[in-house]
Amino acid sequence: MKRFIEGEERSQVTLLPECLDDYIAEDNPIRVVDAFVEELQLHKLGFEGAQPAATGRPSYHPAVLLKIYIYGYLNRIQSSRRLEREAQRNVELMWLTGRLAPDFKTIADFRKDHGDAIRKVCREFVLLCRRLKLFTDGIVAIDGSKFKAVNNRDKNFTDRKLQARMEQLEQSIQRYLVELDRADRDASAVLPSRVAHLKEKIAKVKDQMRALGQIGDQMEASEDHQISLTDPDARSMATSGRGTGIVGYNVQTAVDAKHHMIVAHEVTNVGHDRDQLAAMAKLAKQAIGQPKLIALADRGYFEGYEILECERAGIATLVPKPATSNSAFEGRFDKRDFVYDARRDEYRCPAGQVAVRRFTTIEHGKTLHKYWTSACPSCPIKSQCTPSPYRRITRWEHEDVLDMVQERLDALPEAARLRRQTVEHVFGTLKAWMGSTHFLTKTLPRVRTEMSLQVLAYNMKRAIKVLGTARLIATMRA
Repeated sequence: MKRFIEGEERSQVTLLPECLDDYIAEDNPIRVVDAFVEELQLHKLGFEGAQPAATGRPSYHPAVLLKIYIYGYLNRIQSSRRLEREAQRNVELMWLTGRLAPDFKTIADFRKDHGDAIRKVCREFVLLCRRLKLFTDGIVAIDGSKFKAVNNRDKNFTDRKLQARMEQLEQSIQRYLVELDRADRDASAVLPSRVAHLKEKIAKVKDQMRALGQIGDQMEASEDHQISLTDPDARSMATSGRGTGIVGYNVQTAVDAKHHMIVAHEVTNVGHDRDQLAAMAKLAKQAIGQPKLIALADRGYFEGYEILECERAGIATLVPKPATSNSAFEGRFDKRDFVYDARRDEYRCPAGQVAVRRFTTIEHGKTLHKYWTSACPSCPIKSQCTPSPYRRITRWEHEDVLDMVQERLDALPEAARLRRQTVEHVFGTLKAWMGSTHFLTKTLPRVRTEMSLQVLAYNMKRAIKVLGTARLIATMRA
């Protein structure tokens, strides 16, 4: 073909092969992977085989397999079988591993057997970013998102699901029995082959009911009355869409507001976020190394003791309070319309009356004070306040902490937008990388390892984008 750029002849023999390093540009991200892993003290992190055995068949150095996995997650190649193929044909991986090509079982076993060490590697990169002063603002956004597990919804059972399935099977048996009764009354109405088929289906349905009965016994023995057959740690969780849900895990992240890097993460199988704020905020504070921390979260994290624990740890939280009362919705006065006087320990209602403390009680482990005024029955605006004889006001013993959080929110109306801009696109990016199936491994420890590799890859890409390849490598080797 003339007047086109022509390639080399495939059968052409070269006297001096080109150097493999010539194929890798100086700003190629895999140079960061290579420098990062080479500077790690793998034996201290817990990788087995970092020191060679005196006898037996030589093994792959953990650094080789770790480089393969980091490269794979950087390039959205999470499967061990795909990584095996890439190691045999991918020039970048050949450069990274020195032309070594482990089989898929060796690659998969490395991730399975070194979960704790891999999670420590993820933390090591966060510490590197801290040395580079990438977290100087001391502001993080905390949020959680549901990720799919390797467990079909039909293989997950709750009390409601089990009952619905049993009712469905009972209706099927009843329908088959009605048809068999018709055959007994009139043999010509139903073919003999159909009768045999119905009896076979009834036997299968009874087997299914016995299996569901055994699942019910296992479910009763479980702590949360839920069981997953494929991945025993996966749980059914509600998502933001009405009437929707997935069987999976709840991934928690704390994201730096300046460079949008994940400073801390955790994977749980609890479907809500109420008990996660303090733990995630403390992990974030420890990771960024700042004496003071500002933590932004949505209203799903609002829980009194969690906020109190954060404040005691020197973490200023901005968490909006969920609207759980119907008073404002029904056009009546809300609790915010009652002004608290801390010096006198009393409330002043919208009618100008004083509500004094009447008694103290403990509900759900919280010490609560109850206030009301004796003027309620004769109040001219009582219809705008309460349908009950008295309007009772409840105050938690540490309500002043929640009031302080509300004052912060009132002073920073852009906090909610900053939280969304900081953390929500991170989840969108991670889910796009992970594909429609999200996790590939089963059980909570292995899922945590897989998530750590995803977070490490995400942070590495962000650091390269912010600092550049050369500066990042120079810092690692310093």
